[in-house]
Amino acid sequence: MARQSESGIPIEPVYGPEALRDWDPAERLGEPGAYPFTRGVYPTMYTGRPWTMRQYAGFGTAAESNARYRRLIEAGTHGLSVAFDLPTQMGHDSDAPIAHGEVGKVGVAVDSVEDMAVLFDGIPLDRVSTSMTINAPAAVLLLLYQLVAEEQGVPADRLTGTVQNDVLKEYIARGTYIFPPKPSLRLTADVFRYCRAEMPKWNTISISGYHMAEAGATPAQEIAFTLADGVEYVRTALAAGMDVDDFAPRLSFFFVARTTLLEEVAKFRAARRIWARLMREEFGARDPKSQMLRFHTQTAGVQLTAQQPEVNLVRVAVQGLAAVLGGTQSLHTNSFDEAIALPTDKAARLALRTQQVLAYETDVTATVDPFAGSYVVERMTDDVEAAALALMERVEEMGGAVAAIERGFQKGEIERSAYRIAQETDRAERVVVGVNRFTLDEEEPYEPLRVDPAIEARQAERLARLRAGRDGAAVAAALAELRRTAAGTDNVLYPMREALRARATVGEVCGALREVWGTYVPADAF
Repeated sequence: MARQSESGIPIEPVYGPEALRDWDPAERLGEPGAYPFTRGVYPTMYTGRPWTMRQYAGFGTAAESNARYRRLIEAGTHGLSVAFDLPTQMGHDSDAPIAHGEVGKVGVAVDSVEDMAVLFDGIPLDRVSTSMTINAPAAVLLLLYQLVAEEQGVPADRLTGTVQNDVLKEYIARGTYIFPPKPSLRLTADVFRYCRAEMPKWNTISISGYHMAEAGATPAQEIAFTLADGVEYVRTALAAGMDVDDFAPRLSFFFVARTTLLEEVAKFRAARRIWARLMREEFGARDPKSQMLRFHTQTAGVQLTAQQPEVNLVRVAVQGLAAVLGGTQSLHTNSFDEAIALPTDKAARLALRTQQVLAYETDVTATVDPFAGSYVVERMTDDVEAAALALMERVEEMGGAVAAIERGFQKGEIERSAYRIAQETDRAERVVVGVNRFTLDEEEPYEPLRVDPAIEARQAERLARLRAGRDGAAVAAALAELRRTAAGTDNVLYPMREALRARATVGEVCGALREVWGTYVPADAF
């Protein structure tokens, strides 16, 4: 009896030539670095140099996170990836009543340009690529980064990195939204325009399926709903008067890598092919860079277990290998203790060492696309592609990603998948080592990293000093100009930058936009 993949597609015990009957290699594969990019977005892939090893980190105060970043750089990481705490993600200052108990817990607290300066103190921003996982207030944090670089003497056109800036998936799977969809998409388009003019090397969005997968999406759902969001962003930029080849080369994506290695490899290859065809055939993109689906991968946090946490080292190694065999451009490998608490220094270093073993001790980097022509992987690539396209067609029939979000379609599909997985795990039909099979009578003790709760008070003190020492009239005038621009059609990033330069806080800037645009309340909240 055939097993089923995570996407519900049958997996046959044996595959042979019949699996690829009437299969045209030129059409389905092409060459590495050439349309439809099934085999990878670059001709040489990792044979010249490995992927970017970008470890996601951030906790407590900016000073504590800065120390972690420096240690990661010393350990050999190629790029930084910033985790922000929930108040920052939601556009609140650390001293706001709603932020109580959450300051510095799941990421670093950044309230102002002064916090951002501490976060990157001693780190040369012209030589380090930085990714920031921030969405609703992405423009605010991007501008803070630019201002800190400016204070370091680094011009904006030399900065490299990515801002996630993908608010649509927040409505689907994650929940850290602020504004309604329409102004949120306007803000996204403003970031596109601003970066084209001011920060041309910056990736303006990382369209994310990772969080959908963490919420329970299958591989087919993950790429379908992510690419449907990508289509919505492209249409938004085109409606704002931009040319597709002016902004599309700076679009990037963010996916998960699960332990189901074969289907994950197939998923990445299918996603590249779908996006290439969409960009060329639907949007008329002529620049090959506009047709490339470049993506970052993170290993699957949802598959980590608090039971026997050392087993997560094995899971992460397999997941990382899936990402590499699938052709990722950058990779974060999770620490083995993340199901318990924030990673310790040792766990974070081991996670990085996992990537380094894959890059320098295995032979997977010796050749481009090792699975090309594999009966099983090519068939699974076709099957995942077909399943994803069917879901994307359903989104289109509803009027696009935003209309489908308003009807709860993506969220409902993902929740049904998550419920199925939970049932299978509870019934032990889905084996989770250490949880429902191969368990221990008693777990070994483990001392997790804990965030000092006193940081909330320290952040409040920093904010009080900031407000006391700045020019209050200049801040008020800058925020008034931001509100005026938000009510019109001009790019809001320019007045936003000046407000932040005057030492307005993240919460004050987001609060000014809330006054004009309102806040989003999901339909199922009533």
